Amino acid sequence: MLRDAPSEDYGGTAPRALVIADCAHAAGDAAAALDLAGCTARKPVGFAEAAADLSNYDGLDLILIEAARAPDALLDLVLARADTMARERALGVVATVTLEQIDVAAAQLLGPRAQILCNPAAADRISAIAAATWRVRGVMDDVNRETESARLRRLSEEVARIAETLARLTRDEDAPRAGVRDRAAGYRGSEASPAVEIAAGEIRSVIRARRMRAQYFAEELFADPAWDMLLDLFAAGLERRQVSVSSLCIAAAVPPTTALRWIGTLHEAGLFERQADPSDRRRAYIGLSAKGLDGMHSYAGAVKRAGLQLV
Repeated sequence: MLRDAPSEDYGGTAPRALVIADCAHAAGDAAAALDLAGCTARKPVGFAEAAADLSNYDGLDLILIEAARAPDALLDLVLARADTMARERALGVVATVTLEQIDVAAAQLLGPRAQILCNPAAADRISAIAAATWRVRGVMDDVNRETESARLRRLSEEVARIAETLARLTRDEDAPRAGVRDRAAGYRGSEASPAVEIAAGEIRSVIRARRMRAQYFAEELFADPAWDMLLDLFAAGLERRQVSVSSLCIAAAVPPTTALRWIGTLHEAGLFERQADPSDRRRAYIGLSAKGLDGMHSYAGAVKRAGLQLV
């Protein structure tokens, strides 16, 4: 059986990682990122070796999977086993995949400590490794405790406040006012507000208008992946259409690794939910949760009642 060397061989208390790769170049990139992130690792193993019995590798904090050139069957197996092992042992998992492998990875890596990268820059790899080891070791300092999820919650509260204000403006000033709702509880407008029908075509028009800006300005000036993905999933829900993870990454109009990070953030915030494909275990869909759908309906309705345009 394969066993890790004693922990002192890894350099004391430095986080310990296992790299799984069939591509020497990708394995080298992973090793370099681990070194810069202050981690130590044993010699990389191939997918065939890892698939034989991944659970025999002890003393790890992190598993790095470099999926380039991995056979499909072995990739499925290794991803599933790494995810199970990570959840059982509270390990971090960072998987670097190609565009064609995004849906496979999203379908197999279900644990809370899993991160998926696609065509990452060196800084993306290092950041993902650091985040994974912070979560596992619990050594994130106070300065870094404010995550994207926390910032997103504040943004959510602000959106809820604006939606409620718009809803009030559309009601008769002499009508009784509804009580103030807990903004942190969700994106609800006033229950007294009349229902407004929202068509998928309206949301698609907003998305097209947003994409047209790239013809006249640099795309990075208006990068807003969270809102772009919320709009795309809202329209897809109205159309009764499912959206794959890879399609949602395209809708975000940012690099795939950035889109995948935001998908994770919005999932943690309770706005997205994973939807399995019953006919294909190698595919996962993403949809709005009940909270996310309610928020989008409430916001869009409040904007229309105020006579404004969705943006």
